[in-house]
Amino acid sequence: MDTEKSSSSSFEDLTNAEDTKDIRKVAVEEAAAGDGASPASVSGDDPKTAEEDAEEECDILGNKQLIKRTIKKAPQDSLRRPIRGELVTVNFTGKLDNGTVVEKEINFQCHVGDYEVVQGLDMVLPMLQVGEVAQVSVDPRFGYGSLGLKQDGESTYLVPTDSHLTYEIELLDTKYEDFADLKSFEILRKYGTRKKERANFFYKRSEFTTAIHLYRRALDFLDNRDGDPEAEFDKEDLELSNSDTQTLLEDRLIVYNNLAMTQIKIGAFDAALQSVEHVLRCQPNNSKALYRKGRILEGKADTQGAIKLLQKVATLEPDNRAVQSDLARLFIKARRDEHNEKEMYQKMLGQAKKMEQKTATRQKQPLVDNSKLKLLGYLMGSILIGVAGVAIYRYKY
Repeated sequence: MDTEKSSSSSFEDLTNAEDTKDIRKVAVEEAAAGDGASPASVSGDDPKTAEEDAEEECDILGNKQLIKRTIKKAPQDSLRRPIRGELVTVNFTGKLDNGTVVEKEINFQCHVGDYEVVQGLDMVLPMLQVGEVAQVSVDPRFGYGSLGLKQDGESTYLVPTDSHLTYEIELLDTKYEDFADLKSFEILRKYGTRKKERANFFYKRSEFTTAIHLYRRALDFLDNRDGDPEAEFDKEDLELSNSDTQTLLEDRLIVYNNLAMTQIKIGAFDAALQSVEHVLRCQPNNSKALYRKGRILEGKADTQGAIKLLQKVATLEPDNRAVQSDLARLFIKARRDEHNEKEMYQKMLGQAKKMEQKTATRQKQPLVDNSKLKLLGYLMGSILIGVAGVAIYRYKY
């Protein structure tokens, strides 16, 4: 989501609750004095109800890190809340504690649960009712955290690191989109591109799990198959022109390539291999896909397979120094692995020889012992025979 630098806001700054109550009280009293009506009749509610509107607060997590306070309640005839996956339309303004506006969107559309707004707001969206205006206090944990937020191409922070944010958000509409709403090329590409760009944002921040979720959501839309269960057999594909179908396919392959790289970052090599194969089935010479498959094979300890793929990439992109550098590194690794493997085999053979020698020694040792026992037996037998002969001689004579 692109942020704007404008400091103007269509919302009143309600950071200080006490100031808000004073402003409302003064406004009601002034209006009452002007036409002789009572403050309660001017506000449309009794004073207690107006105060409850300003005071209604919810500590969502119970630790003061995400607090929602209702500023304006939804109309009684519009109590619908959005659910995960629905398309919502909102106005919101985000400010730092010093009042600096860092985000402002009017009639902004996003899908609930798809991280298209800051996480704190995304968590609050299902708690809002259509027409409600709320103030949301967001701890850095559910804002931009220790990384902060920089504008593209700039070194200065739009949102400094570990900054607390306060948002005012109004839920204008929520809509469940069925298959009929997702049958145009423009809508599919709009949603798919938006998810992909948001995923790229999280990838750059090294928030890989969130990026993977959004890349997968992009793939849901960048497809010419509508998945309508009521569609006739063999007629599920959307009726798109060849150029539109080709555009969706090219966008889809870009997403698969990015998804594979993100999965590599978290060591999910099997999943990354599946992602990159989607690309190579359509574009066998896609150098990015080949390079990433080489990275995957290296991660799976298939150094020789990785070398073959990178050699192919080097043929397709002979001026790519990064590929040449990786190839040199892999060759060195392959030689080292080969040397280590030889040493391992030598050690294994040496151990085997030692074991054979020990076994042979053990086999010979019992033979020596048996011969000694036999000799001892002969001696003892001779002695016994001699003693018996002497005893018999004395007995007779």
